[in-house]
Amino acid sequence: MKMRPLQDRVLIRRVEPEQKTSGGIIIPDTAKEKPTEGEVVATGPGSRDKDGKLHPLDVKTGDRVLFGKWSGSEVKLDGEDLMIMKESDILGVIVHVSKKSKAA
Repeated sequence: MKMRPLQDRVLIRRVEPEQKTSGGIIIPDTAKEKPTEGEVVATGPGSRDKDGKLHPLDVKTGDRVLFGKWSGSEVKLDGEDLMIMKESDILGVIVHVSKKSKAA
């Protein structure tokens, strides 16, 4: 089943965080919280202003994003747990910088 969110809503698949800390400590399942990081699966066309002009979204399909702990609504599509939320609930887009770019 395909879903296209309406207006400025975004469909997100949660991404599981690392099972270990940077120091090598393994985090047990009972101590984990729901991830606040996800991948954008689908986006709506954007929001309209009072004049009817369409303002496209800043996020696009495939972006890795951070969102608030209590943001959005959980939905189940084809047996997969997803989140749907307004773009304004997204805190930021994760940009991966390559090591080559850092050194330059």
